[in-house]
Amino acid sequence: MSVLIKNGTIVTADSEFTGDIYVEGESIKAIGEELEMQADEVVDATGKYILPGGVDQHVHFSFTYKGSKVRGFETSNAAAVGGTTTLIEFVNQVQGKGLVESIDDYRKTDADGIAMVDYAFHSVMTDPRPEVIEEIPKLADAGYPTMKLFMAYKGMFFHADDDAILNALYKGKEAGITVMVHAENAEMIDVLSKKLIAEGKTAPYYHAVSRPPVVEAEATRRAIYLAELAEAPLYVVHVSAIEAIEEIKQAFGRGQAVYGETCSHYLVLDREDLAKPGFEGAKYVCSPALRTKEHRDALWQAVDRKWINAISSDHCGFDYENQKHMGAGPGKSFADIPNGAPSLQNRLNILWTYGVCEGRISRSRLVDLFATMPAKINGLEKKGQIEIGYDADLVIFNPNYEGIISVANNLEGVDYCPFEGFAQKGRPETVFLRGSKIVDNGKYVGTKGQGRFIPGKPYGYVYGG
Repeated sequence: MSVLIKNGTIVTADSEFTGDIYVEGESIKAIGEELEMQADEVVDATGKYILPGGVDQHVHFSFTYKGSKVRGFETSNAAAVGGTTTLIEFVNQVQGKGLVESIDDYRKTDADGIAMVDYAFHSVMTDPRPEVIEEIPKLADAGYPTMKLFMAYKGMFFHADDDAILNALYKGKEAGITVMVHAENAEMIDVLSKKLIAEGKTAPYYHAVSRPPVVEAEATRRAIYLAELAEAPLYVVHVSAIEAIEEIKQAFGRGQAVYGETCSHYLVLDREDLAKPGFEGAKYVCSPALRTKEHRDALWQAVDRKWINAISSDHCGFDYENQKHMGAGPGKSFADIPNGAPSLQNRLNILWTYGVCEGRISRSRLVDLFATMPAKINGLEKKGQIEIGYDADLVIFNPNYEGIISVANNLEGVDYCPFEGFAQKGRPETVFLRGSKIVDNGKYVGTKGQGRFIPGKPYGYVYGG
C-alpha cells in the first residue's frame, strides 16, 4: 500500500513548510515539493497541517483501585481520533514477580491483539527486594527502558521509600534506564488528609487542600538530591506547580540531567473545579491536584521555554457514577475517590486550541511536546518525527474545524469528560498508523489489534541521547 499526501503544511519540531509526503508500506519514503509518484491513494492536504503522530508517554490502562479497574486498551481508539498513534503504559510490578515478567504477562493478556495504536511500556517497581533491584538492567534488554517509582500514596503497595529510589537510580544508570518519579511527599499528604477528615472536611475540594504545592515541591527537590548523589538522570512526571518547576530549573542550571513533563489537564483546569456542586468535583480528583491560574500560566511558560519537555495525558479512565462515587456516602471522603482523569482523546485538541490558537506555544513547539520529545525520552527510534525512514504515523490536521468537546463524541469508555463544554478549534481529520488509515473525517476506521508493541532503546534523551 502506498499513499501520497499532497500540498500540506508539514510541521516538525524545528520548522514548517509546504510539501508532499510519500508513504510506501509502513514507512515514509520521500518528502519534498511537487513529488511525482504513483500511489494507491492520493490525499490532498491543501490548507491543512501534517503533524507526526502523537506519542503519549503517560497513560494508565491497567490501574486498579480497591479492586476496581480503569478502562484498558480496548478504548485505545480514543487515542487515534485524538491524533496519538503511540501510547506508553505504566505496568505495576506484581508482588512476587519480576519487573520484566510483570510487563510480559500484562502485555500478552491486555494489550497484544487488542491495542488500536502502537504501544510501549514503563515498569513500576513495587517490591524493591535486592533481587528486583538487580533485575533493573534487564528491562533494557526486554525493550522497557523506563521505570517509575511513586513517592506518594503512603500505605499503598506501590509507594517507594527513598532507599528504593536511590538504589534504582544507581542500578538504572548502569544500563541506561530512565528513572521517573511521581513526586509528592506521602507523609505530608497523610497528615493533612487525616487532619481535614477529622475536621469534617471530606468533600472532593479538600483533595487539593490535602496536597498543596509544597507537597510536590519537597518531593521534587528530594528526588533531585537523590539523583545528584547517584549521579544519575531523573525524570519528574506530571509537574503541576510553580515550586516544582523552579526545582527542576535550578537543578538543570547546576548541570544536572533533570527533566519533567506536565499534562493537558493542568494547563486548562482549575482547583475550583473540585468545588463544583454536589459530588461533581470528584470528576477532577487527580494527583498531583489541580492548581490555580498562576500555576497554569507558569506551566505554559515552562513548556514554551523548554523547562518542561513533554505534555502527556496521564489518562486514567475511572467512571464517575460507578467508581468516583467510591468516595461518596457515610464514612467516605476525598481520600476514597479514585485518582485520575480521562484525557486520552483530547490532548492535541487542548494543546492546539488553548496553546497554539492563543499564542502560548508555536506549532513547532506543539509537535515537540506532543510527539518528538516523548519519542526521544523513551527511546522510540522511528516515532515522533516526519523524516524519511520513520514510521508513517501522520496526522492531517484541519485548523478550520470548530466544535465543542463533549463525552457525547468521546471513545474513552467512561461516563464523563473533564473538558466538557470546552470550545475546540481544529481537529485531527485523517490519521495514519504505519501507513494505514485509522481515522477518516474524524472517525475511527481502524481495527482492533492493529497496534504493535514498539520496544524502546536504553540511554534515551535524559542521557544526552
